[in-house]
Amino acid sequence: MSTSPEPTDLSTQRALSEWLPGRLAAEQPAILVLGDVMLDGWWSGTIERLCREAPAPVVDVQTRESVPGGAANTAMNLAALGARVSVAGIIGTDDAGVDLRNQLVAAGIDVTYLLDHPDMVTTTKIRISSGGQVMLRIDDSAKSVPAEALAELAASVRAAVENRDAVMVCDYGTGVLADPVRAGLVDALAGIDPAGPEARPLVVVDSHDPRPWAPLRPDLVTPNAQETGRMLDLRLPDGQERVAAVGAHVEQLLEATGARAVVVTLDRDGTVLLTPDGVRHRTWARPAAEKQASGAGDTFVAALTLGRAAGLPLTASLDLAQSAADVVVHQPGTSVCSTAQLSRYLKAFADTALGADELERQLELHRSQDQRIVLTNGCFDVLHSGHTRYLNQAKQLGDVLVVALNSDESVRRLKGTGRPINGVADRAAVVAALSCVDYVTVFDTPTAAPLIRQLKPEVYAKGGDYTPEMLAETPAVEEYGGRVAILDYVAERSTTAVVNRIREGEGAVPTN
Repeated sequence: MSTSPEPTDLSTQRALSEWLPGRLAAEQPAILVLGDVMLDGWWSGTIERLCREAPAPVVDVQTRESVPGGAANTAMNLAALGARVSVAGIIGTDDAGVDLRNQLVAAGIDVTYLLDHPDMVTTTKIRISSGGQVMLRIDDSAKSVPAEALAELAASVRAAVENRDAVMVCDYGTGVLADPVRAGLVDALAGIDPAGPEARPLVVVDSHDPRPWAPLRPDLVTPNAQETGRMLDLRLPDGQERVAAVGAHVEQLLEATGARAVVVTLDRDGTVLLTPDGVRHRTWARPAAEKQASGAGDTFVAALTLGRAAGLPLTASLDLAQSAADVVVHQPGTSVCSTAQLSRYLKAFADTALGADELERQLELHRSQDQRIVLTNGCFDVLHSGHTRYLNQAKQLGDVLVVALNSDESVRRLKGTGRPINGVADRAAVVAALSCVDYVTVFDTPTAAPLIRQLKPEVYAKGGDYTPEMLAETPAVEEYGGRVAILDYVAERSTTAVVNRIREGEGAVPTN
């Protein structure tokens, strides 16, 4: 895959390359996870009979496994991705609490602020399965959290947030993050002097209801679709229509949560980023077949926080987080995504470009499912924010996005000697790693018209510095009744401009 040098400034990084997870891990951001820690149990066995008392299956348990869950799973993911992690919360002195603490310590996680209390019940969620199918889940948790434990946790928050690059709040409604703890965190962060040596850390809230955390003024909140619907008092539609539904209420969501940005997670449909500018970015999941997977949301928010805490742009952090979540949905149980696993996942895109004939066969399968094909083309030599925003918009014009890359010789004909900066294998790998891209192919003809005539995409998309009349491909699209779509042009974002700034030793164009 890419052998290009790693940038020293992650704030300009847009592409997801195999070296990126290791580079982020090397930053070792210090992150506090405050919230509802729990222990997940996975019991598996065989079923050969029904019980006598009721028409219920009898599971003869063969294996038992316990792993950190909830906020503890988020912490485990952060540690596996290279962060320096501390956990703050409340557990019991019961066997589950001892097991949970020991597993966190074994993973190198600081548990100084993980308090235990003899009257507290450690939250557990035990899933019982047979033949790969979960049959039952048994939840056990405290009916109430001891007041003295809440007071102790609230008093420790100020010390816990000191010298952190990020603070993550994981509030799943167990009662641990009650008013005293929430007020303690608000006061602790408000007490950080903006002009002092310690900057306010990144604040990310992952909560079933982010609204009580609005006084915290978080940088990011990450509700799922159901939680977003409750905040809006709406029943959101199914599928991709949910994006338009939540996008119509950006101001309401930002005001209700007090956040600078809202990331709504949509399960198999990926995520959508909402900012004061509207729908800013999308990711698309690459879901696995149904498995006993749990905790992909924890992995997503952990990788998102790691990326932002290490200085990666928000949109690139979202793409990274989606990739990490895609890794764990292919694993059974409550799993974590490590730096090595994420690097291998991104490396797998290195040989992903398809020939035109094979791509044509794949697209026919999509059409048989009434899916619309979108095709765009370009050099995509040095990936920048203009590219990622444009590809994001292109994906939203249909169901399947195909990116056709100019071959190296074609780039030289168009751009002159010294280009491309990156060979076609590298360019294909970084483009394919974007969650909005479904297929990549390479063409060597002067224009993409021959490829368009073969693939016949329903939509041909091109950047907004063109008009349909300017495009040599437009007649080919019109021959079979396709549509040409011109997308927004992002000012000051072009590969040529980036290359010129690099060669002239100029700084980067400011990004948001």
